Amino acid sequence: MQDTQYGTQDASFRAAGGEEGLRRLVDAFYDEMQRLAEARRILEMHPADLEESRDKLSRFLCGWLGGPRRYQERYGSITLPSAHGHLDIGESERDAWLRCMFLAVEAQPYTEDFKEYLLKQLFVPAERIRRVCADRLGSREGSGA
Repeated sequence: MQDTQYGTQDASFRAAGGEEGLRRLVDAFYDEMQRLAEARRILEMHPADLEESRDKLSRFLCGWLGGPRRYQERYGSITLPSAHGHLDIGESERDAWLRCMFLAVEAQPYTEDFKEYLLKQLFVPAERIRRVCADRLGSREGSGA
C-alpha cells in the first residue's frame, strides 16, 4: 500500500519527478501526439513549433500537481476550459489527448498507483474542456450563428 496521499501538498508533484519528471512526461506526450494517427486533429490545433506548447503544459502540470506555480510566473493565470474554448473539442479529440497522455504516463518510471491516480485526475480537466466546447457549440447552433 502506498503511504503517499496524492493530491495533498506536493505529493503528486514529487511522485511525477518534479519539474524534470514533468518535462519528460510532456515531451513523451507531444512525441505521442506527433506519432499517433488518431491524434492528428489535436496536433493540428497546436502551432507547428511545439516548444511553447511543451513549456506551457509542463509549467501548468507543475502547479496543478502541487509544485511551484511556474505557469503563472511566466504566462499569468489560466482557466483551462476558457483557454481551449475557441477550439472544437469533442469526445474523439478528448480521447486522443487522453490516449497520448496514457502512453506518455506509461513510459514514465512512476509507481503503478501514481500512474492510475494521474490518469484519473487528467480525465477531469479533459472532460471539462470538452463540455465547455460542446456548450459553446450548442449555444452557437441555438442562436442561428
